[in-house]
Amino acid sequence: MSYFLRCISCGEEYEPTETRYTCDHCGDLYGTLEVIYDYKKIKLEKNFEPKGSIFQFKELIPATSHTAIDHSIGGTPLYKFKGLLGFEELMIKFDGISFSSSYKDRASIIAVNKAIELGFDTIYCASTGNAASSLALTAAGTSLRTVIFVPSTIPKGKLAQLLVAGAEVIPINSTYDEVFDLSLKIGREKGWYCRHSAINPYLLEGKKTGAYEILIQNDYKVPDYCFVGVGDGTVISGICKGFKEFYELGLVDRIPKVIGVQSEKAATVKHVFDNGKPYTPIIETVNSVADSISVGNPRDVIKACKYVESTGGYFITVRDEEIIHSVKEMARLTGIFSEPAGATPYAGVNKMVEAGQLKETDSVCIVVTGNGLKDTDAVRSSTEVKTYDIDEVKALFL
Repeated sequence: MSYFLRCISCGEEYEPTETRYTCDHCGDLYGTLEVIYDYKKIKLEKNFEPKGSIFQFKELIPATSHTAIDHSIGGTPLYKFKGLLGFEELMIKFDGISFSSSYKDRASIIAVNKAIELGFDTIYCASTGNAASSLALTAAGTSLRTVIFVPSTIPKGKLAQLLVAGAEVIPINSTYDEVFDLSLKIGREKGWYCRHSAINPYLLEGKKTGAYEILIQNDYKVPDYCFVGVGDGTVISGICKGFKEFYELGLVDRIPKVIGVQSEKAATVKHVFDNGKPYTPIIETVNSVADSISVGNPRDVIKACKYVESTGGYFITVRDEEIIHSVKEMARLTGIFSEPAGATPYAGVNKMVEAGQLKETDSVCIVVTGNGLKDTDAVRSSTEVKTYDIDEVKALFL
C-alpha cells in the first residue's frame, strides 16, 4: 500500500513509521497528521457490500486484518424515514448497533490490528467512555494488554463494558482533558501503542468508513447535508475525509455540507471555527449532559475546522435540554435509542428546521454514534415513572 503522512498545519510530509504520530515542528495539537494515498493509482468500482466490514475498503485502510471480529466492524444500517421532522426523507446512520455499540469501533479495530502488526504488547487510551469500552472489547481475545484511563465520572454502562472485557481500568478524579494528558505522558514513557484518535493518524482512517457506507447504502446518491456530533473533532474529521475520498476517486460527483453540532455547554470546536483563520486552539471549561462530546481541549480541532470548511459546512450549538428531548423524540418516532451525544445532531437538524434553514426537499443524513443503553442516567433523571399497586391496575384495565 502506498501512502504517506502529512501535517495538517505546515504540510510537512513523513514516511509512516511505528513511532510517528505527530509533526516534529508543529507538536501534538497543531501537528496532527493526515494519511495521504496516491489516489490516481487507486481504481475502485461501485461494488462494495452495503453491510460489509470496513476491511472491504482495503485499498484505503492502512492496516491488515488480524482478529476474529474484523468482519463484524462496519456495515451498520442507514435508516430512511419518510416525513420525519418534515422532510420528504431523512436518513439516520446508526452505529449504536456496532460491536461495542458505538462509532468508536471503527477506530479501535484499526488501532488493535496496527498494534499487533507492529509487534506491540500493550495498547492504551484515555476516554470519557466510548473509545475506552470499544478498545477493551475489540482488543479482548488478542494477546494485547489493554490499559485505559478514564474520568471517575464515566457512565456505569460504559464502565461495565471495560471491566467485563478484562481491561486494566484506571479511573481518575479529574477532567477528561487532564486524564488525556496524563495517559499520553505515561504511554510515551512506557512505549505503549497509542489509541488516541487525535494523536494516532491511522485511527481516522477507520472513522472515515462511516461516510463511505452512507454513500454506498444510499446508492451513491450524495446527501445535501450530513450532521455529526462533535467533541474532540475526530469523528467529524473522519466523516469529511470519507466523503472527500469517494469524490476524489470518482465514485460520487460531489460532497455534502458537513454540519458539526455541539452542546452550548461544550462548544470549543465551534468557538475556534467561528474565530476564523488561522484556526487557533483554545481551552475551555465544559460540562454537558452529552458526556461523550463534552471536551474543553479538543485535540483534533485544527483538522476538524479545516475539513468541515472544505465541505462548505460549519458548526452549530444546541441546548442540553434539546439534546435530552431529542433522545426521547428520536426513540419515540424511529425506535432508535441513542445516547445524548448521538442525539445531538438530531437536535441540530430540528433547530435548523425550526429556523427555516432547511427545506423539506433537502437530503439530510444524521450520524448517530452511540447506543442509549450506554448512558441511561441522563434520560432517567428527566423522566418520571409512576408506580401502581395491584388494585389501581385492576381499576384501570379490568
